[in-house]
Amino acid sequence: MSLGITEIILILVVVILLFGGKRIPEIARALGRASYEYKKAKNVIKKEAEDLKTAIEETQEKPEEYQPKDV
Repeated sequence: MSLGITEIILILVVVILLFGGKRIPEIARALGRASYEYKKAKNVIKKEAEDLKTAIEETQEKPEEYQPKDV
């Protein structure tokens, strides 16, 4: 589903009418910051998941290191 030029123009007109020309740059900046924060958080979570996966793989490769004591 793609937007045609008519739909894009209509959306821009509605945005200008709702927010005014002066507020649009502020809104765009806020959306840009939100997008940046989302990508940054996504990368942090991805790195932590990779680290966890590596730790699990290392543990599974060396099971003989952990031997419970007989009680």
